[in-house]
Amino acid sequence: MNSEEARQAVLDAAEELYYAKGYAAVGMDELRSAAGVSLKRLYTLFPSKDDIIRAVLERKHEEWERMVAGGVADAGEDVRARLLAVYRVLERWFGADDFRGCAFMNAFGELGGTSPEIARIVREHKASFQEYMARLVTEAGAPASLAAQLSILAEGAQSTAAISADPAAAAQARAAAEVLIDAATGNLVASPAPA
Repeated sequence: MNSEEARQAVLDAAEELYYAKGYAAVGMDELRSAAGVSLKRLYTLFPSKDDIIRAVLERKHEEWERMVAGGVADAGEDVRARLLAVYRVLERWFGADDFRGCAFMNAFGELGGTSPEIARIVREHKASFQEYMARLVTEAGAPASLAAQLSILAEGAQSTAAISADPAAAAQARAAAEVLIDAATGNLVASPAPA
Protein backbone atom coordinates (compact mmCIF):
# COMPACT_ATOMS: atom_id res chain seq x y z
CA MET A 1 0.00 0.00 0.00
CA ASN A 2 1.58 3.28 -1.09
CA SER A 3 1.34 6.47 0.99
CA GLU A 4 -1.75 7.82 -0.77
CA GLU A 5 -3.57 4.49 -0.46
CA ALA A 6 -2.62 4.31 3.22
CA ARG A 7 -3.78 7.88 3.77
CA GLN A 8 -7.14 7.12 2.14
CA ALA A 9 -7.49 3.90 4.19
CA VAL A 10 -6.89 5.85 7.39
CA LEU A 11 -9.38 8.55 6.42
CA ASP A 12 -12.00 5.98 5.36
CA ALA A 13 -11.65 4.15 8.67
CA ALA A 14 -11.58 7.37 10.69
CA GLU A 15 -14.66 8.76 8.99
CA GLU A 16 -16.62 5.59 9.65
CA LEU A 17 -15.44 5.14 13.24
CA TYR A 18 -15.79 8.78 14.28
CA TYR A 19 -19.28 8.99 12.80
CA ALA A 20 -20.42 5.75 14.47
CA LYS A 21 -18.70 6.13 17.85
CA GLY A 22 -17.66 9.74 18.26
CA TYR A 23 -14.34 11.50 17.91
CA ALA A 24 -13.16 11.12 21.48
CA ALA A 25 -14.12 7.44 21.77
CA VAL A 26 -11.86 6.25 18.93
CA GLY A 27 -8.21 5.83 19.83
CA MET A 28 -5.26 5.69 17.48
CA ASP A 29 -4.81 1.95 18.02
CA GLU A 30 -8.40 1.17 16.99
CA LEU A 31 -8.00 3.46 14.00
CA ARG A 32 -4.69 1.83 13.01
CA SER A 33 -6.26 -1.60 13.20
CA ALA A 34 -9.35 -0.62 11.18
CA ALA A 35 -7.21 1.06 8.52
CA GLY A 36 -4.78 -1.85 8.27
CA VAL A 37 -1.66 0.26 8.80
CA SER A 38 1.05 0.21 11.43
CA LEU A 39 1.00 2.75 14.22
CA LYS A 40 4.29 4.14 12.92
CA ARG A 41 2.81 4.64 9.45
CA LEU A 42 -0.32 6.21 10.91
CA TYR A 43 1.76 8.80 12.79
CA THR A 44 3.92 9.39 9.72
CA LEU A 45 0.82 10.21 7.69
CA PHE A 46 -0.94 12.12 10.48
CA PRO A 47 1.26 13.36 13.34
CA SER A 48 -1.75 13.86 15.63
CA LYS A 49 -5.37 12.85 16.04
CA ASP A 50 -6.35 16.47 15.37
CA ASP A 51 -4.69 16.18 11.94
CA ILE A 52 -6.90 13.19 11.17
CA ILE A 53 -10.05 14.92 12.41
CA ARG A 54 -9.26 17.99 10.28
CA ALA A 55 -8.75 15.82 7.19
CA VAL A 56 -11.98 13.89 7.86
CA LEU A 57 -13.93 17.14 8.25
CA GLU A 58 -12.44 18.47 5.00
CA ARG A 59 -13.68 15.33 3.23
CA LYS A 60 -17.10 15.61 4.88
CA HIS A 61 -17.33 19.26 3.78
CA GLU A 62 -16.60 18.32 0.17
CA GLU A 63 -19.09 15.43 0.35
CA TRP A 64 -21.79 17.74 1.77
CA GLU A 65 -21.23 20.34 -0.92
CA ARG A 66 -21.43 17.71 -3.69
CA MET A 67 -24.56 16.19 -2.17
CA VAL A 68 -26.40 19.51 -1.84
CA ALA A 69 -25.27 20.90 -5.21
CA GLY A 70 -26.28 17.64 -6.91
CA GLY A 71 -29.74 17.76 -5.37
CA VAL A 72 -30.20 21.39 -6.37
CA ALA A 73 -28.99 20.68 -9.93
CA ASP A 74 -31.48 17.80 -10.18
CA ALA A 75 -34.28 20.27 -9.39
CA GLY A 76 -33.76 21.99 -12.74
CA GLU A 77 -34.20 25.68 -13.40
CA ASP A 78 -37.27 26.43 -11.26
CA VAL A 79 -35.90 28.67 -8.49
CA ARG A 80 -38.47 27.60 -5.90
CA ALA A 81 -37.78 23.93 -6.59
CA ARG A 82 -34.04 24.60 -6.26
CA LEU A 83 -34.53 26.12 -2.81
CA LEU A 84 -36.70 23.20 -1.70
CA ALA A 85 -34.30 20.61 -3.15
CA VAL A 86 -32.05 21.07 -0.12
CA TYR A 87 -34.75 19.46 2.04
CA ARG A 88 -35.13 16.54 -0.38
CA VAL A 89 -31.39 15.96 0.01
CA LEU A 90 -31.84 15.98 3.77
CA GLU A 91 -34.72 13.52 3.52
CA ARG A 92 -32.58 11.01 1.61
CA TRP A 93 -29.69 11.48 4.02
CA PHE A 94 -31.84 11.15 7.15
CA GLY A 95 -33.27 7.89 5.82
CA ALA A 96 -29.84 6.25 5.55
CA ASP A 97 -29.27 3.37 7.96
CA ASP A 98 -26.06 4.91 9.28
CA PHE A 99 -27.40 8.45 9.79
CA ARG A 100 -26.01 9.83 13.06
CA GLY A 101 -26.55 13.55 12.52
CA CYS A 102 -24.22 16.20 11.23
CA ALA A 103 -20.56 15.21 11.55
CA PHE A 104 -19.71 18.88 12.08
CA MET A 105 -22.18 19.37 14.92
CA ASN A 106 -20.96 16.11 16.43
CA ALA A 107 -17.37 17.37 16.27
CA PHE A 108 -18.36 20.74 17.71
CA GLY A 109 -20.30 19.10 20.53
CA GLU A 110 -17.37 16.89 21.48
CA LEU A 111 -14.38 19.08 20.69
CA GLY A 112 -15.53 22.65 20.02
CA GLY A 113 -15.01 23.74 23.61
CA THR A 114 -11.46 22.46 23.81
CA SER A 115 -10.21 22.83 20.25
CA PRO A 116 -10.48 26.32 18.76
CA GLU A 117 -9.34 24.92 15.42
CA ILE A 118 -12.16 22.36 15.25
CA ALA A 119 -14.63 25.08 16.27
CA ARG A 120 -13.29 27.26 13.43
CA ILE A 121 -13.62 24.44 10.88
CA VAL A 122 -17.22 23.79 11.95
CA ARG A 123 -18.09 27.50 11.81
CA GLU A 124 -16.57 27.80 8.34
CA HIS A 125 -18.55 24.79 7.14
CA LYS A 126 -21.80 26.21 8.47
CA ALA A 127 -21.01 29.66 7.02
CA SER A 128 -20.33 28.06 3.65
CA PHE A 129 -23.78 26.46 3.68
CA GLN A 130 -25.40 29.79 4.54
CA GLU A 131 -23.49 31.43 1.67
CA TYR A 132 -24.73 28.73 -0.69
CA MET A 133 -28.31 29.27 0.46
CA ALA A 134 -27.81 33.02 0.00
CA ARG A 135 -26.84 32.44 -3.64
CA LEU A 136 -29.95 30.31 -4.19
CA VAL A 137 -32.12 32.96 -2.55
CA THR A 138 -30.56 35.68 -4.73
CA GLU A 139 -31.26 33.57 -7.84
CA ALA A 140 -34.88 33.30 -6.67
CA GLY A 141 -35.13 37.07 -6.31
CA ALA A 142 -36.16 36.72 -2.67
CA PRO A 143 -35.09 38.92 0.25
CA ALA A 144 -31.64 38.13 1.66
CA SER A 145 -33.14 37.35 5.08
CA LEU A 146 -34.71 34.21 3.61
CA ALA A 147 -31.28 32.55 3.31
CA ALA A 148 -30.66 32.54 7.07
CA GLN A 149 -34.20 31.32 7.73
CA LEU A 150 -33.89 28.41 5.30
CA SER A 151 -30.43 27.54 6.63
CA ILE A 152 -31.69 27.48 10.20
CA LEU A 153 -34.53 25.17 9.16
CA ALA A 154 -32.05 22.78 7.53
CA GLU A 155 -29.73 22.85 10.55
CA GLY A 156 -32.62 22.30 12.95
CA ALA A 157 -33.88 19.41 10.87
CA GLN A 158 -30.45 17.77 11.07
CA SER A 159 -30.39 18.01 14.86
CA THR A 160 -33.99 16.89 15.24
CA ALA A 161 -33.58 13.91 12.92
CA ALA A 162 -30.41 12.79 14.70
CA ILE A 163 -31.93 13.01 18.15
CA SER A 164 -35.35 11.58 17.29
CA ALA A 165 -34.09 9.06 14.70
CA ASP A 166 -37.03 10.21 12.60
CA PRO A 167 -36.35 11.24 8.99
CA ALA A 168 -39.73 13.02 8.92
CA ALA A 169 -37.90 16.11 10.24
CA ALA A 170 -36.80 16.81 6.65
CA ALA A 171 -40.37 16.82 5.33
CA GLN A 172 -41.47 19.03 8.22
CA ALA A 173 -38.63 21.46 7.52
CA ARG A 174 -39.51 21.42 3.83
CA ALA A 175 -43.15 22.30 4.60
CA ALA A 176 -42.00 25.20 6.77
CA ALA A 177 -39.58 26.29 4.02
CA GLU A 178 -42.44 26.34 1.51
CA VAL A 179 -44.34 28.79 3.73
CA LEU A 180 -41.28 31.00 4.18
CA ILE A 181 -40.45 30.98 0.46
CA ASP A 182 -44.01 31.76 -0.55
CA ALA A 183 -44.27 34.57 2.00
CA ALA A 184 -40.93 36.04 0.91
CA THR A 185 -41.76 35.89 -2.78
CA GLY A 186 -45.42 36.90 -2.56
CA ASN A 187 -46.68 33.47 -3.66
CA LEU A 188 -49.06 32.99 -0.78
CA VAL A 189 -52.07 30.94 -1.69
CA ALA A 190 -55.25 32.47 -0.38
CA SER A 191 -57.03 30.32 2.18
CA PRO A 192 -60.65 29.54 1.40
CA ALA A 193 -63.08 31.76 3.26
CA PRO A 194 -64.87 30.06 6.13
CA ALA A 195 -68.40 28.95 5.29
